[in-house]
Amino acid sequence: MSEAVCDASELLEVLWGRGQEATHAVTVSPSQLRALLVIEQDEGTNLRALGEAIGSSPPSVSRLCDRMEAMGLVERRPSRTSRREVELSLSPRGRVLLRESRANRKREVAAVLAVMGPAALDALAEGLAAFRAAAAQIEGRRGASASDGAASVANSA
Repeated sequence: MSEAVCDASELLEVLWGRGQEATHAVTVSPSQLRALLVIEQDEGTNLRALGEAIGSSPPSVSRLCDRMEAMGLVERRPSRTSRREVELSLSPRGRVLLRESRANRKREVAAVLAVMGPAALDALAEGLAAFRAAAAQIEGRRGASASDGAASVANSA
């Protein structure tokens, strides 16, 4: 089963790649796209939180943001709560890129869904809902473990 899910995931990556290529703005790498999506979800996030979300080291995240800022996709501003941190937000150009990219990806996926029968579509929707719920459950456990660890460090100090 996991092989079938990985195969489907790879196909989605191909479809999304086509969708991104059709975006007339700028071409971004997969890591830049992931970072843009995280920043969109958590406007004002800092470099540390972004790094944790995308699984990258602080120097890598800093360079990634340097490139995205140079491309006009993100903006950095001093944090309102800490002088040592910066907050990240999408620029208008970054928002346009994500909107165009999503629209193009939707068209690519819709073309595939259009040739599927109703029973297959229902099964896909049900399976994807269950997959999303299971993934959220795992992410919830990871978040709880990270907070538990932070709380125990804080309590020991």
